[in-house]
Amino acid sequence: MLPAIRLISEAAELAARRHNGMARKGRGSEPYINHLAEVANLLARVTDGADAELVAAGWLHDAIEDTGTTREELAEKFSARVADLVVEVTDDMSLEKPVRRQKQIEDAPHKSPDAKLIKIADKVSNIGARILPDPSKDERDDLVDYTTWAGKVVAGCRGINPRLDHIFDETVERAKTALVETGG
Repeated sequence: MLPAIRLISEAAELAARRHNGMARKGRGSEPYINHLAEVANLLARVTDGADAELVAAGWLHDAIEDTGTTREELAEKFSARVADLVVEVTDDMSLEKPVRRQKQIEDAPHKSPDAKLIKIADKVSNIGARILPDPSKDERDDLVDYTTWAGKVVAGCRGINPRLDHIFDETVERAKTALVETGG
């Protein structure tokens, strides 16, 4: 296996190359790589940098879902564990959005502890990106909808890392405060 710093660096590079040109929802369509960096950094922070493979999987968590990346490629380039974690958090994009969302809620309690951490970090990042200054009605509605659904997913993921659970709760509170302040 690669040394920790190389594993994370190479995961970041692959994530950046594969998501090049993609923009995320919210925050003025910022580059998608910012989301991946945020998820990876959250995982590094709440584990005190103790798990390079988890952080690498954080960088790569959307690679299969959003790009032509395969599990085999990730296993060969990084490790079977990194590849398995990415597969475990990958949605089946052939399903309709409401079905995918319900499946995430139902599957969350059955995920591995590390996949649960990735799921929570992903939801923290996505809620944070939806907290906007002067949001439109549609943006406020999206924040309410996403935060409500994310809370149901995270309910099945809690208890692995109290620090990450707390960050999720703080992010939800920031969303609620923003909604009150913007008339939502």
